[in-house]
Amino acid sequence: MENIEYVFEDVVRIYDTDAQGIAHYAAYYRFFTNTIEKFIKEKVGIPYPIVNDDLWFVIAESHAIYRKPVKLGDRLTILLNPKILSNKTIKFDFRILRDGELTTEGYLIQIAINPKIWKSTEMPKEIMDKLSIK
Repeated sequence: MENIEYVFEDVVRIYDTDAQGIAHYAAYYRFFTNTIEKFIKEKVGIPYPIVNDDLWFVIAESHAIYRKPVKLGDRLTILLNPKILSNKTIKFDFRILRDGELTTEGYLIQIAINPKIWKSTEMPKEIMDKLSIK
């Protein structure tokens, strides 16, 4: 991840953890999607993942590598780097840090679809322009 486009702060909550107080794997996808949601709202200025009646973003692929566990109450810094893969596809690369130390890295690939026909569709140019790293 060369350029960090967006930084989001989050905290490990009770519902993120198992009986030992360690975040379970599903929690990391909450961290990922909360970061994307905040980024899209602040930088692109559109609702997410349901943009409108003709444009939704759906997850096509996800991946995470858990380097070190995070626990209840840990303050996390989530680093996001979006990349346009095509006029229909975005890849969001993530790194999660606790006190500056890498705990997790991963990515989500999302496809723009038209929900009326459940087929991929091109993202509007103005959305692609705002998502592009300058």
